[in-house]
Amino acid sequence: MPGTDENVMELIELTKVFRDFWGRERVKAVDHLNLEVRRGEVFGLLGPNGSGKTTTVRIVLGLLFPTQGAVRLFGRGPGNVDIKKRVGYMPEESHLYSYLNAEETLDFFARLFGLSRRERQRRTDALIDMVGLKRARRRPLGEFSKGMARRIGLAQALINDPDLLILDEPTTGLDPVGAREMKDLILTLRERGKTVFVCSHLLSDVEEICDRIGILYGGKSRALGTVKELLTAEDVTQIRAPKLDKQILDSVVKMIREAGGADSTVEVSSPTRRLEEFFLNVINEARRERLMTAGAEMGGGTAEFLGKPEAEGEALLEELVLAGQEAESEILDKPAQPTPALPRREDRAFIDDLVSKGAAEDGGIEESPGTGPQAAVTPDSDVRDRVLRELMDQADEDAQDDDEDSQ
Repeated sequence: MPGTDENVMELIELTKVFRDFWGRERVKAVDHLNLEVRRGEVFGLLGPNGSGKTTTVRIVLGLLFPTQGAVRLFGRGPGNVDIKKRVGYMPEESHLYSYLNAEETLDFFARLFGLSRRERQRRTDALIDMVGLKRARRRPLGEFSKGMARRIGLAQALINDPDLLILDEPTTGLDPVGAREMKDLILTLRERGKTVFVCSHLLSDVEEICDRIGILYGGKSRALGTVKELLTAEDVTQIRAPKLDKQILDSVVKMIREAGGADSTVEVSSPTRRLEEFFLNVINEARRERLMTAGAEMGGGTAEFLGKPEAEGEALLEELVLAGQEAESEILDKPAQPTPALPRREDRAFIDDLVSKGAAEDGGIEESPGTGPQAAVTPDSDVRDRVLRELMDQADEDAQDDDEDSQ
């Protein structure tokens, strides 16, 4: 339903033609593409190389201008600055500053969004933990593997807590553990109300996480719908049951063939586990044995600032208010600490005497010819300061002792 509030992204007759130096049409990358991405869904855009996926994404981000048609993000054009603040993008290749480390990279991008210092630090810590780079947080990005670069690229795309997240080949370069975490994160973001737009060549990943998919070829939409609608084989029935005895199994097969006719084909086999499931079981077993690794670790939970559900947000606000009230009450009930008294004016002679003795010990007394050490002494300023500090410290200790005795 184009033009409704439920559509986060709308492509209307989108066309992009690349021309040569003489203005002649060289290639039509996108050809009258119509597409809607709904709020809170994961949409997958598929197609072979050269089908127009990357060109479409660049137009959506405002990096290219369409030859014809229009793009709407949250009802407005992609060039609007306020709209850009609501979008996060992870390209297929994350070209970040190689001399910055993970902390500095996230802090840099957080500054671009005008976040406060405290909020920058909070989000940086949460995202680094989420993508499993705590041990590598101070390593320069130039030393990162491709998989680790993908992880920090994802953290960079989430630093502004976007409403729309655009991911180009999100699992490329990741090991199976990282790929599984990436898919789980996308599903978690959907649960928190985010909209995710995914471009990928890995069909199994798209099939697992996407609500709807679109397939491009030659810049045109060739298929569009939910995963279930497009992949369900209506003319085949699949039955899964516990392991059956051969006699029962033969009876079931015979009954199916009699019902379907002599030409009906019945396949009987034991199901197999997916390789990803088997691989993750092996890795989890190794982790339970506390084996160490020098690579990326398993990521922490999803960062709390990324679209906290409304009910949880209200509970958190109430918790913070109660904590503030308790802290205020604790401050008011606490007795005021007495201010340490400074040396009195009449004690100056005593202080000068101490200073003179200290100066004498340090060799700081200068004697005039024919006079003794009790003659006029010029104490060193450092010695005087040291004596005053010692007296102040003693006053502090006496005040604390009085407080403890009174309690």
